[in-house]
Amino acid sequence: MIADRVDLSEIVFDDAQIIQRLIERDESALSELYVQYSRLVYSIAMRTVQNPHLAEEVTQDTFLKIWDQPERWDVQRGRFTSWLIAITRYTAIDHLRKEQRRPMQNSIEWDDLRLGEAALVDELSWQDGRMLHAYMERLPEEQEQAIELAFFQGMSHSEMAEYLNLPLGTVKTRVRLALRKLKSYPIG
Repeated sequence: MIADRVDLSEIVFDDAQIIQRLIERDESALSELYVQYSRLVYSIAMRTVQNPHLAEEVTQDTFLKIWDQPERWDVQRGRFTSWLIAITRYTAIDHLRKEQRRPMQNSIEWDDLRLGEAALVDELSWQDGRMLHAYMERLPEEQEQAIELAFFQGMSHSEMAEYLNLPLGTVKTRVRLALRKLKSYPIG
């Protein structure tokens, strides 16, 4: 009966062969790919988005992207897993950016902003808030995003660099340029 056992160490998962089958639109190849790599993709997605539901979406979208364009992987340019990880990270970052643009369901409109239970924001503070909002909209999108993350979401430069998948120096430059522009705008 020992002869009936299959030695799993002898089974080699051939990425190039699976990709060729995907190019030929073999759906079972996608299933095999998912079984082999879904845990890796999900763990990378989860580390990036830090939300189980969103990580599941990223995982699904990653495999759909591979299904849609399997020919984009070139065996001469690198390992399949490196390509898969890159697709996963970019997909996760795209999802995070979409989540940022989506208004929060329970968010408060600017006009409804209150301090405490019933006190309306005093006129001067309200005017400053509107002015800041208007000035923020003048910034280039990447600088506005840097200010949002740093000052309204409390992220450090390092956290922002990881979140945006950018070099630390790029993040610091965006914040510095945005602050310089905001300081140049007239007050009042």
